[in-house]
Order: sequence, then structure tokens, then C-alpha cells
Amino acid sequence: MAQNTRTAPVGTPTDVTQNHTQGGVGASTLRPDGTLKVTGEFAYSSDMWHEDMLWGQILRSTVAHAEIVSIDVSEALAMDGVYAVLTADDLPAAKNYGLEFRDTPVLAYGKVRHHGEPVALVGADHPETARRAAAKIKVEYRELPLVTDEASATAPDAILVHENRTDKHAKHVPHPNIVHRQPIIRGNADEAAKRADVIVKGEYTFGMQDQAFLGPESGLAVPAEDGGVDLYVATQWLHADREQIAPCLGLPEEKVRMTMAGVGGAFGGREDISMQILASVLALHTGKPVKMVYNRYESFFGHVHRHPAKLYYEHGATKDGKLTHMKCKIVLDGGAYASSTVSVVGNASSLSVGPYVIDDVEIEAIGLFTNNPPCGAMRGFGAVQACFAYEAQMDKLAAKLGMDPVEFRQINAMEQGTIMPTGQVVDSPAPVAELLRMVKARPMPPERQWESAGEGADVRALPGGLSNTTHGEGVVRGVGYAVGIKNVGFSEGFDDYSTAKIRLEVINGEAVATVHTAAAEVGQGGVTIHAQIARTELGVQQVTIHPADTQVGSAGSTSAGRQTYMTGGAIKNSCELVREKVLEIGRRKFGSYHPAWATAELLLEGGKVVTDGGEALATIADVLEDEAVEIEEQWRHRPTQAFDLVTGQGDGHVQYAFAAHRAVVEVDTELGLVKVIELACAQDVGKAVNPLSVVGQIQGGTTQGLGVAVMEEIIVDPKTAKVRNPSFTDYLIPTILDTPTIPVDYLELADPNAPYGVRGIGEAPTLSSTPAVLAAIRAATGLELNKTPVRPEALTGTL
Repeated sequence: MAQNTRTAPVGTPTDVTQNHTQGGVGASTLRPDGTLKVTGEFAYSSDMWHEDMLWGQILRSTVAHAEIVSIDVSEALAMDGVYAVLTADDLPAAKNYGLEFRDTPVLAYGKVRHHGEPVALVGADHPETARRAAAKIKVEYRELPLVTDEASATAPDAILVHENRTDKHAKHVPHPNIVHRQPIIRGNADEAAKRADVIVKGEYTFGMQDQAFLGPESGLAVPAEDGGVDLYVATQWLHADREQIAPCLGLPEEKVRMTMAGVGGAFGGREDISMQILASVLALHTGKPVKMVYNRYESFFGHVHRHPAKLYYEHGATKDGKLTHMKCKIVLDGGAYASSTVSVVGNASSLSVGPYVIDDVEIEAIGLFTNNPPCGAMRGFGAVQACFAYEAQMDKLAAKLGMDPVEFRQINAMEQGTIMPTGQVVDSPAPVAELLRMVKARPMPPERQWESAGEGADVRALPGGLSNTTHGEGVVRGVGYAVGIKNVGFSEGFDDYSTAKIRLEVINGEAVATVHTAAAEVGQGGVTIHAQIARTELGVQQVTIHPADTQVGSAGSTSAGRQTYMTGGAIKNSCELVREKVLEIGRRKFGSYHPAWATAELLLEGGKVVTDGGEALATIADVLEDEAVEIEEQWRHRPTQAFDLVTGQGDGHVQYAFAAHRAVVEVDTELGLVKVIELACAQDVGKAVNPLSVVGQIQGGTTQGLGVAVMEEIIVDPKTAKVRNPSFTDYLIPTILDTPTIPVDYLELADPNAPYGVRGIGEAPTLSSTPAVLAAIRAATGLELNKTPVRPEALTGTL
């Protein structure tokens, strides 16, 4: 328990109790927090409050690469209301943190490596005082040459972003500015190319995308009487945060107590540390609670982004449409610090072939250190960039062969039993051809639907929308298809597990289950799924979800589409153990009254112990009486292997997910404006634990893929490595007016290795939606379009 006698902060999460007569696995149970969110009553991390708290404010670097000559904090420290101004020299212990290796400074020391890097920290009694004090800090920089791309990063005389690397990957890369390199060699691509009747090559550029969550980074750190800290924060991985925070505070992990606060979106951007360490340092330094909330400008610098990429592909095919070989090189810009670049490189390389059968491949993926903004986890995690490129290649091949692009894909589609380029056998359903058939078979939206009888054009349905730029002149329709493959869960030998504590007791004569995990609820629906599983396994109506915190074992990250599989699996496992304990108690109490206690298959249903034939033997309340059963257990998926660093061979992934899209667009070819009319998706979900949530996840992932197709990109000045558009004024995301109809069809082909047969849902639709939209725009315009996002000037030739 937290050693703290302070009053709990306003906005502290509380138990969520759900009472449903029906609502087990397979039901569309409503989110218990849904109404609160749409009415504005839900407490997000930025809403938390403590009566005597201070406000923290960061001063960030104004240059991308420079030595820090001096920092003068005297004016800031002299201001009324300022309690502390800290630099790296004031940090109590370790100065660096990081997800995969500890290379990221809490506050910059010696030099800054990217625009917006934290340099100093202010604690004051009012947020405006803290901002004004930060502005008074004087930092003198001596600017250094920049590393901004592959050429400048890998030149023999290149400036090193990090000198004297000691991480485990350093000895395996050809240059110190390469974070990680993963080749995959299978068969003989050069020999296979000789069998090809057609060969196509392509160079593709994928822009830097932001997660663009609406709730900014925020949290509240409260110093405790035992010298520790209680931290309430919006994050994706409580225990990984704690592992990084504790060394920087000089504390044992048990004195860093974390509680999940309300999250306003994540999509990978909260997997890394943001303000957690800084707020805690200030709280321990001042002895006061400290709240930090980034504004939107700060948020663009306060988290990692999706890796921008250059992708170079070559494919060959025979005249009857069979793929012969594939060669590719993928260059991912990881920015100034490693974050999860190593794993993104592994994903990009191992999934670069797509959901296709190609026996002969030659693949190389690398991640770079540069002075651009740090990049790390974002929905799709390396597979998004690859899908954009290989799907463009499929369309080029189909066109060159004179084949239908869907039929060409179906000819080469993988299926259960296919061997991946890594040598791994796909051992669960892989209905790639069927998903393509489903999206193609959907009825097309009506042509020129902006027109209505007796009236003029409805401009809202046209490219340009309410700007009234056209009434249909120059508007051309295009249709495009794409399909993708994404891994589920953590890969490459990572010890991926989750923990669930389940308590079953009788309250007011009714059996009540309490589910306690550290799984971060970031909008994916765990708050509903967890109760549904407990209701199914324990046969109770009332389920209470305990707030996620570090007082229970790790649940791993809410990422990689893994939580329903992993924490769902842990809850199912712990519930099964609780059920066995309840049945043991029942046999002990009532076994002599009915032979079925000893001989029948017993279940918990409807608050009762029943036989598999439906006969009720006792109520759970009668079995337990005043006794409670509580079990906390870890649960793991089957082990994976690291990819060989020379050949790339290995069973690196635990599961694969598949989704296909059909995009219908209308393009104003005169102005280069695009209206996406429909973006249909078909996906195999294994088992729809909550069908309503399934559709929501697929539509959400599809919309993020749409965004990067036509509007989303962080613009980094190539001469200064400074971010040019850190605001929602200049970084555009799809609104309700940009988002088309998204019809969803899904298959439920169970994975026999997964609990209930589930398959990760949230990431796969982010892959194929982008290339489907690009394919549709190409079909409408006849242009090649090898870069995301597609901007109007690319369509009008006015670049």
C-alpha cells in the first residue's frame, strides 16, 4: 500500500462496478466510461488536482544539435512563486532512461541532440508563473553539424549522434549511427529473378506521422512519507515506466507507486516516458505534489512519432501472375534516441514481404540515429511503412501483367501453412484471399452522389467540401485495394506475460468478482473485455474492475494488439484457478449430499455451481459464505525466438493478423483535392469478444491510415532539423467531415493457440487503409504517387 497520509488527489481513479444479467464473451457490452466521456464528466490525467500542488514546466532546446555551453537560471529562480529550477546537475541519481537501452537524458547534459529536447525544469505555484520563469532561463549553445538522413548518418566521416555506444546492438551494425540492422535471406533472389517475365522496382517515402492523441501528456506526482513517490499518470505500461523512473530518482521500485489515470488516447505515443520522471524529481525536491500538463506545442516534442522511412523494392513475377522473388531495403529514421527502433526494425524486415508467398527474398532493414525528432512506437509498428510499399508494388505488377489487382493478390496470397521469409510456419488461419474477396464483393457507393434531383451539387460530398471549390467539374472517381499482415504481441524472444489478480466473494448475499490488473486502458476496451471474461468464467453478474496500478504484477504494454490476448488470457487463467478453488470448497462442504460433486464436469453459471447437464448443485454464495477466494497469477503466450542477425531466420512472432481494404475516392484533378467516399474493411478477428468494440477498433485504425494517406505529416526542416508544424493548425488529422463511411466485415477464424481463439484487432486496419487510398488516387489520376501523404501539389504537378 502507498505510504502516504495525504488526501487522495481529485480525479484519482476508483473501482468500476459493472452489473449485467448478460454480458459475457461475445456480447456487445457497453463501455462503463462511455457516457462520462461524451458528457465531459470523465476525469483525465490532466484533470487531477491536489490542494497544495506545484506546477512543472520544461524549457526545451531551440536547436537540434549543439553543445550546451552554459545555463543561467538565476532570473527564473528569483521570481516570486518559483520553488525550484533544476538542470541535469540537480538530478538525484541516474541521468538517462530508455525503453530498450538507456540513452535518453532526463534533462540534457553536455549537448542536445534534437529540437525540443528538455534542458531545464521549473516548479512554481501557478502554471503561468512556471511558464514565465522557464522563459527567463538563459542557455548558451554552440551549434554542431547535423545528421538528418541516411547519407549524412552513414558517411565514413559522419558526426556521431552517440559516441562510445555500449548497447548490445553496437557491435552488430556497420556504422555507429545505425541503431540496428536486420537482414533476412531465404532462397536465392538473384537466381529466382531469372525466372521472372516482368520485374518492377520502386522507391517509396513514408512521412513522419504523429499519434495525435487529444489528451496531452500529463500527470501528478505526490511525495510520500516513506521518501517514495505516488505517481498518477496516463501511460501505456506502468511497470516499464517504473523500471525507468526508479533509478533516476535513486529509489527502489517498491517506493515508486504508480496508478493509471484517465487517458485521452495513446496509439504508441505513451509507451515511452514523457513527464513521469520530471514531475517526480520536482515533487521529491520540493516536498510538494507536482502537476505537469503539456500544451499541444509541447506534446509534439514530448513523445516519439512514427518512423519516417525510405523503402526500395524489387519484385518479379511470371506471366501467369506468380511472384518469383523480392528484394528490399528499408531505411527507418529513429531520430536522436533509440526508443523502440530496434523492435520496429525487426517488424519492418520480418513483415516486409506482406501476406504473400515468395520463396526467394533478400531483405535489409536498418534504423538510424539522426538529429531529427525521436521516433518509436505507433499503431502498426514498422509494418505500416512496409505495407505502403509492397502494396504499391503489387499494383504495378498487376498493371504490367494486365491482371486484375485483386486477382493477382489472391493468386499469391498466403494461407495457413505458408512459410514466412523468416522460416516461421503460419500455423493459424490466414484468410488473405477471402478478405480480398469480401471487400471486392461489397456494393459500390453510387456515382456522383453529390447530385440530387432538381437541386445543385451538395458541396459537402465533393472534394474541397464546404470551401465550394467545385460542383463536379474535373472530379474523377478511383477505386483501390490493399491487404496487410501484422504481428500480434511482443516478439523476438521477449518474455511477454501478463498478470491478473481475481477475487471472488459474497457481498450482500451476491457473488461478486473483482478483477485487478496493471493493464492500461487507453480506449481499446479492456475495461469492458476484462469484466466479460470474468463474467463468463465465474458465472457472476457483478464484476468490479480495480484501477490499474503497480500494486499488482505487470500486464505489459497496451500495444501490439496484445492486451485482449495477454491480459485477457491472464484473467481467464486466474478465473479458472479461482473456479477450481470454489469447487474444492463446494466439494468439501456439500460433496456428501450429491454424487455429481465428485463425478460431473462442474461449471459456475448464473451465480450457481451447475453440472455440464445444467443441474444446479448450490449457489456460489452458499459455497463461499464469508470466505473469499483470491488468486494472482502470471500467464504467458508460447515462446518466440530472436531473428538470426545474419539470415533473419527464427520463429519471431506469436501470431499474425490480417486486414484488407477497398477505398473509393473522388479527386478534383484541377485542384488536387481528394474526397474519400468509402473505405471498406474486412478483417479476421479470431473471436469477437465484444463485437461493438471490434467494429470501433477497425474503424479507428482505418481512420488513422486514412490520415497518413492524405494529410498527416510532421514536417522537419532538412537544413535545421527543426519541426515546422507542431500544432493542430498545421498538422492536420481527419475530422468527421474527412472521415468516410467505413463498412466493416469480419471473420471469426479461431487461433487455436490463443484464449477464446482471439486475434489482435487494433493495428491491422492501420496498415492496408493507407495503400488502398493511394491506389484509388492513382486509379483516378494515373499518377505514380510514391510518397505519403499525397498533397494537392503532387496531383496538380505544382510541386
